[in-house]
Amino acid sequence: MGILYDDVVLVNHSEREGDPSVITVNCPDKTGLGSDLCRIILFFGLSIVRVDVSTDGIWCYIVFWVVGTPKTRWSLLKKRLMGVCPSCSSASGISYYRAELQSPSPPDVFLLTFCCYDRRGLLHDVTAVLCDLELTIKKVKVSTTPDGKVMDLFFITDTRELLHTKKRQEDTYDQLKSVLGDAMISFDIEMVGSEITGCSQGPSFLPEEIAEDVFSFEILNEHQSRSLACNKASIAVDNLLSPGHTLVQIVCQDHKGLLYDIMRTLKEYNIQISYGRFTSKTKTECELDLFIMQADGKKIVDPSKLNALCSRLQMELCRPLRVALMNRGPDAELLVANPVELSGKGRPIVFYDITLALKMLNIGVFSAEIGRYLIGDREWEIYRVLLDEGTGSGPPRSKIEEAVWKMLMGWE
Repeated sequence: MGILYDDVVLVNHSEREGDPSVITVNCPDKTGLGSDLCRIILFFGLSIVRVDVSTDGIWCYIVFWVVGTPKTRWSLLKKRLMGVCPSCSSASGISYYRAELQSPSPPDVFLLTFCCYDRRGLLHDVTAVLCDLELTIKKVKVSTTPDGKVMDLFFITDTRELLHTKKRQEDTYDQLKSVLGDAMISFDIEMVGSEITGCSQGPSFLPEEIAEDVFSFEILNEHQSRSLACNKASIAVDNLLSPGHTLVQIVCQDHKGLLYDIMRTLKEYNIQISYGRFTSKTKTECELDLFIMQADGKKIVDPSKLNALCSRLQMELCRPLRVALMNRGPDAELLVANPVELSGKGRPIVFYDITLALKMLNIGVFSAEIGRYLIGDREWEIYRVLLDEGTGSGPPRSKIEEAVWKMLMGWE
């Protein structure tokens, strides 16, 4: 017997503002489902305060207690959560869920090009419009001309898969026009082939000086500011409590996307969660108990595998993103890096948070680029933003770096 399509994801709204709403997911299990769900919750800007997970490897039951905002689009959130659950088929006119039969094809990529007059906060306002429209920024090239104009090139995909239609393109134009007003000079959207998208990515390597400053992998060095890292997590492993599972207990500092970082890491290591509980004890500390096993259904007893998993979890909990501000002659370049999932997805709303932090600091942007680079054995998404600090009367550069980090961590 199956489960009705509309019951796969249930949302029970809180009666009082500030109290958590409850999201229940009840569907067949699949590899990385928890990661996919947490990624969507992160994209919608919800704070997770508690989670219970239970699965037998075939069917899973997950309950999220989340805190939204007055702007949270709950119906759209439910639709997106249902979209990552195993697909449905129709039986006797009623939809039931079944396992995935094949991987979805890559989404079409579009090039959004527009020119307008520059102003402080422009890049964030445009990014906010694209996020609201569910247009995912894959690559971006932003440049400012001496006469105060901005040429923006956004390589984007459409979550709704409608950007090839005239109506969707007109809606995008209208939304941007409402924000830019008479400052908009030109606008165009066109579908581009994979060969053009590939050419836009730039070199597959970073300059050595950038790699050295941004990437110090497993351990924070003595010169790394403690304000740009979470407190070290406590990770304990127990193979005696359960006959069939390895218990991983984590006590760590909370940050935006914490559960996404943990679930993404377990997905990359092909680790399955049979039972898990996450609790936010305070505004800054949380606890997790995870009963996990390997893809073959056995607990993890190999010390090298356990050490590798714990080291990666420690790194992801301590420094889920890398932030650095580098001198470029008289100017400064902001660098932000986050790991790319094995599926090819980057971390959501990073560019949104970067541009919001700069807007709040009243710092302009000369140019901005997003590229992907292979660093070691992992692919990273790198955001490079050349700052316009004006007359130099703004905040110290160390404060800029710290403000961006706090925005990304949800500590603003």
